Amino acid sequence: MRIDIFSDVICPWCFIGKRRLERALRERPQDDLEICWRAFQLNPDMPVQGMPRQLYLEAKFGGAERAGQIYETIRQNGLREGIDFRFDLIKQTPNTVRAHRLIRFATERGMGDRLVERLFTAYFTDGVDLGDMDRLAELAEEVGMPIGEVSAFMESNEGLADVLAETRFAYESGINGVPCFIFDRHYALAGAQEPEAFFPLFELVRNEAAGRPSAANHA
Repeated sequence: MRIDIFSDVICPWCFIGKRRLERALRERPQDDLEICWRAFQLNPDMPVQGMPRQLYLEAKFGGAERAGQIYETIRQNGLREGIDFRFDLIKQTPNTVRAHRLIRFATERGMGDRLVERLFTAYFTDGVDLGDMDRLAELAEEVGMPIGEVSAFMESNEGLADVLAETRFAYESGINGVPCFIFDRHYALAGAQEPEAFFPLFELVRNEAAGRPSAANHA
């Protein structure tokens, strides 16, 4: 089974969705599972250097007060998944293209999931600027990637076209919010769903692979 996950590293619901998928997999383990993280930019027009968090909140939500109400709901959901969101530590909202390029680079080396987890925790619990190439290289080193190799990659434009094309593909395919989970390139589950929402998809994909009718087809 393959699950492609369209997400952005600055999307708190994507972090929550990752935790809920992990809970689903603990309850219903899936053999031969391949998870592939796909690039999606919540803010495709974000300047390369990012922007101060305060300006971002004003532009997106009309100010800190409205943002605070929204983020309090997110924080409560995060606590239920063991995530201590520290939105107060985030000073800069980054352009996430560099982070997505690095995730692709890590995925090719079998470290994609580990890096995604570290990027989420760095941004949402430590307030790390994920647009900073040096910080990205340090985070990659923390999950076991050679920092010299990572730094050389970050200084290049490798993977840039792929990330931009992937985001464009997502929008053109009707994915306008994340997380979005695609099962075996056929079935989509949108949003940070509770673990139980994944179970029918697990069954459907497994039964189709085995050539058996699925209970989900008769629901």
